Amino acid sequence: MNAALAPALTAADRCDRCGAQAYVRAVLHSGGQLLFCGHHARVHVPALQQFAEIHDETDRILEPVESTADQL
Repeated sequence: MNAALAPALTAADRCDRCGAQAYVRAVLHSGGQLLFCGHHARVHVPALQQFAEIHDETDRILEPVESTADQL
């Protein structure tokens, strides 16, 4: 699977280390994937870069969330 073609991460995607919302997907060249929150991505992605394609969506962490009151 090509990381560029991987579907966007959602709130249902969870970090494999701690269970927080995942913002980074590492698609391993050998098959499979690892999901990380922003904190664990900073820790583990540098070592994984030679073994995986990295799909980083950490820029979404600071996006404002629309409240349901705004939609009424």
